[in-house]
Amino acid sequence: MNAKIKYSDEPLGDVEVIEDFLPSPDELAFREDTVKVTIALSRASVEFFKREARKRHTPYQKMIRRLLDAYTAAHLESSSASKRKRR
Repeated sequence: MNAKIKYSDEPLGDVEVIEDFLPSPDELAFREDTVKVTIALSRASVEFFKREARKRHTPYQKMIRRLLDAYTAAHLESSSASKRKRR
């Protein structure tokens, strides 16, 4: 990768401008609305999440929270779908 890049002043041809789709820095740094709770979990579950979190360099509590959020979202969607079917 030591080769020098040679730039030239050539026309680019057809260029398509796309809409800015990236989130703003404020959206990236948002703070989740969380509630502190005390919960007793099995030792095996906590050890699993700690081990997996270490591999991914993330807090294990965040992994548990995301798992619960995914579970909640899936059940909210299925609950909404079943209510629509009953109507």
